[in-house]
Amino acid sequence: MTKDLVPAAELAARNHLRFPNESAAYRQARQALLAEEIELRRQIERVAELRRALPPGGAVTGNYRFEGEIAPTGFAGLFGDKQTLVVYSYMFGPQRERPCPMCTSLLSAWDGEARDMEQRIALAVVARSPIERLAAFKRERGWRHLKLYSDVDGAYSRDYFGMTADGGDGDQAAINVFTRRDGIIRHFWSGEMGFESADPGQDPRGAPDLMPLWTVFDCTPEGRGTDWYPSLAYSD
Repeated sequence: MTKDLVPAAELAARNHLRFPNESAAYRQARQALLAEEIELRRQIERVAELRRALPPGGAVTGNYRFEGEIAPTGFAGLFGDKQTLVVYSYMFGPQRERPCPMCTSLLSAWDGEARDMEQRIALAVVARSPIERLAAFKRERGWRHLKLYSDVDGAYSRDYFGMTADGGDGDQAAINVFTRRDGIIRHFWSGEMGFESADPGQDPRGAPDLMPLWTVFDCTPEGRGTDWYPSLAYSD
């Protein structure tokens, strides 16, 4: 990213949008906010550049086996014909009666984007429940494009933090990115922000946030709130 950037306040001053009946106080505050939004955009790009510049991660050596909706596969099979693979660990282990509502909300949004994502990368959703159970919920939820896989023996989930750190039977949501270059599969990046890195008064979250839901709420006066959580179904 070029270092010779126009100051954010100067870029904000080029904004000529004015909305009906807005006050001078509103416009002054909005212009100041716009400058901060420009700085945020730049910080997001700086972090993305640093992420892309990571040195090679650890080679994937585990003999991971997955049961897919069509056929079983090894880890390499998750890549298909792509060189980059994104794996989401879904909190829907065999001990759960129903899947995690937060994970489900995220994946519902991703289902609509999956075909776009797969123009450039491979995308897999891995959970520890049997594939029949995962496929049944996929039908219930109306998902069409996500590729779901059962982690047959939990080996992948244990190694890449899709299970609780104490080795118990609990699920952990996780996102991991892998690359396949020159015949070698390596771990590239994982979300590593959790409870221990959360700021006071906030739920643990990564940056950028992977859930479109929160991005939209962040643009509203209500914000994310402190007492609301997605549900698997609504009565209205």
